[in-house]
Amino acid sequence: MQHVTSLSFLILAYSNYLSHAGAHVSCGGGGGRSAPPTKLRQVAKRQVDYILGDNPLRMSYMVGYGPRFPRRIHHRGSSIPSVAAHPARIGCKAGAAYYASAAPNPNLLVGAVVGGPSDATDAFPDARAVFQQSEPTTYINAPLMGLLAYFSAHPNPAEWADD
Repeated sequence: MQHVTSLSFLILAYSNYLSHAGAHVSCGGGGGRSAPPTKLRQVAKRQVDYILGDNPLRMSYMVGYGPRFPRRIHHRGSSIPSVAAHPARIGCKAGAAYYASAAPNPNLLVGAVVGGPSDATDAFPDARAVFQQSEPTTYINAPLMGLLAYFSAHPNPAEWADD
């Protein structure tokens, strides 16, 4: 999702620039084809919808969002028991047992977006060991927050009309 969230945020920002400039983006290839800013916003919105569960797996890649989401994310604080559940110290090497466990993480890192599917087949193993797909990162989550903020403030696509 690293590239999906970053590029979608860029597309959304560019669509806002185009709206204020009263311009369209050229599609190239001759023929004078172009896309209005609203089309770019629709592309960005489709990507957000995909991340949140409108995809072939019907799975949200945001922990805690919707009925189906990643349960075994690659995150130490999420994958080991809380101090309340396990008051004794858990050393670095002792955490390996929790890392290797097939059990869902005991602590939900609500709102964290993981790396997502691996390829065009939308395969997602939901396994801590596959950190490329199951690890939440700031560079995935930060641009998504910008997208969610925009679409929260502008939930009605009719409001996206080009200037």
